[in-house]
Amino acid sequence: MVPFGGWDMPVQYQGVKAEHAAVREDAGMFDVSHMGEFRISGPDAETFLQYVTTNDVAKLKPGRAQYNWLPGETGGLIDDIYIYRVAADEFLMVVNASNIGKDWAHLQTQVGSYEVQLRDESDAWGLIAVQGPKSEEKLQPHCTADLSRRTKNSYFAARLFGMDVWLARTGYTGEDGFEVFVAADEAEAMWNKLLAIGLTPAGLGARDTLRLEAGFPLYGHEFSDTIHPLSSTYTWVVKDKEHLGRAHIGLPPQMKLIGLALDKVPVREGYPVLLNGAAVGHITSGSSSPTLGHPIAMALVSADAADADTYEVEVRGKAHAARRVALPFYKRV
Repeated sequence: MVPFGGWDMPVQYQGVKAEHAAVREDAGMFDVSHMGEFRISGPDAETFLQYVTTNDVAKLKPGRAQYNWLPGETGGLIDDIYIYRVAADEFLMVVNASNIGKDWAHLQTQVGSYEVQLRDESDAWGLIAVQGPKSEEKLQPHCTADLSRRTKNSYFAARLFGMDVWLARTGYTGEDGFEVFVAADEAEAMWNKLLAIGLTPAGLGARDTLRLEAGFPLYGHEFSDTIHPLSSTYTWVVKDKEHLGRAHIGLPPQMKLIGLALDKVPVREGYPVLLNGAAVGHITSGSSSPTLGHPIAMALVSADAADADTYEVEVRGKAHAARRVALPFYKRV
């Protein structure tokens, strides 16, 4: 157990490799109840969200969800988020645990004359992410909704094990799965029910190796309030519309996020990335890949040095060869 975003979180239960394999091959579950949930409602809810985010919220129909960004006015990102449309004038925003207070204060300052109501429901919800190719198969016998008819980014009410829940076909592992929003006082009961049908509990360690293989950025590593968000490969998150911080995001990024593969030596956040012996950037996330069998990493490097085929990563004073590879490292066929 380690401190994480103001919570005590499990790094592992039976071991990172076993938990990682369960999610890639079968189905695992993560307690992500530490995430924050904000309810945004009112006649101007959509208009407000269109201004404070970069993606096109207007495209969301009730029962649909999208990945999105909260941009700063002159810096990087306040946070990267998920938005779920409940109804024409009602949305749920899920934010990173460590950013709950910052995000809440930011949204409050942007309300202005918008006819919108914000409610922090973070303490009201438990959230369990069920992830893996057999997620649907394992959940269906216990769920009132026909899961086979729910496509990626669906968001819908159902009963699971007799409990009222909201389910979202989203996730952060590169696999199929459902995030289970359940009342906080029923979260432990839900966890035990899921455990009883053979889902493997997984901790922060497996979450990190899974998301890294899938090329998913993590706030505080690949994104922050000082990193230009278009350094990443996620340019599609910014749509052509008026939004907070548009002028800044329109400037070309000075850094680029790249994928690196190494033969043997795992590399960690902060390690220098070298090109022809000169430092051109640093590792943002790195680990040994259980699926691929060798170390992988994401790195921010100078934009003018981002197209090289090979680099070196400095580990305790020694340079180790690394080759640039396309992101994501892993994608289910």
